[in-house]
Amino acid sequence: MVNAVPSAPHSHTVLLVDDDDGVRAFVRKRLEASNVVVIEAETGEEALKLMDADVDVVILDIGLTGIDGFTVLRLLREKFDTPVIIVSANEAEADRVLALEIGADDYVVKPFLPRELIARVHVHLRRSAQRLVRTVAEHYVTFGDVVLDGHSMEARRNGFALSLTNKEFDLLLFLASSPRQVFSRDQLLRQVWHTEPGWQDSSTVTEHVHRLRRLVEPDPAVPRHLVTVRGVGYRLDP
Repeated sequence: MVNAVPSAPHSHTVLLVDDDDGVRAFVRKRLEASNVVVIEAETGEEALKLMDADVDVVILDIGLTGIDGFTVLRLLREKFDTPVIIVSANEAEADRVLALEIGADDYVVKPFLPRELIARVHVHLRRSAQRLVRTVAEHYVTFGDVVLDGHSMEARRNGFALSLTNKEFDLLLFLASSPRQVFSRDQLLRQVWHTEPGWQDSSTVTEHVHRLRRLVEPDPAVPRHLVTVRGVGYRLDP
């Protein structure tokens, strides 16, 4: 099922992927009320056909018929770095961690508050817009043998490209831009995820730090750069 894109002027486009007609209609109504164009997909196959570079945010249900949401997310990440908000009826930590590892930017558990989901969409829209105005001078950062280029969103270690998700890159760049400054998990949720601690579990930050250590540390078991400050949070030492 494909919905035609309205011809009226708009600022953003969201691809909404869910096999529940009621959920799609409800979310669509809320998004369109804030001047967001919504393209709907009922299946994973449909979503992959509709996805293109003009989509600003994807809302993706995990429990799809046919191709499941995890597979759709993997395939999207092969071509696009568009923010993806996962919606799932399963609040199990394993699913949340898997979604983040594949490259999800956010995770919302059903049933959700409509205003919370809409707020998260707008947060990711703002973050995407802010990324467009970043300059190389402001976001070219090095530490150890790692080089981060915020303009191209590339990370390299010893000259070799690192495979980072958008959120992993954002977190690493944020910490590297304020060397030796300690940030709590709640602060990182606000500054990097642009969300409130009550909306997203602080273990999200912990999981991202663990994965980053495997990529940037000479010995992840004894980190030199991404340091845990017990009882407080994390800092990056150059």
